[in-house]
Amino acid sequence: MIVLDVSGMTCDGCSKSVQSALSARDPDAVVVVNRMAGRVSADTTLSAEEAIAAIEAAGYDAQLAVTG
Repeated sequence: MIVLDVSGMTCDGCSKSVQSALSARDPDAVVVVNRMAGRVSADTTLSAEEAIAAIEAAGYDAQLAVTG
């Protein structure tokens, strides 16, 4: 499970774009976007770096979330 902080998501379309960006690279990924919190959780085979690159290619800033 990868948890990322994503900035720049301002609408439902943005949330869908982020989800699509990850699903395009891992079609079996289970992606949950919480736009209000700016957080994306993904159960994916992608590495954190690959997930961040996919989201950034879609036009959003992403980084590993600090949890705990």
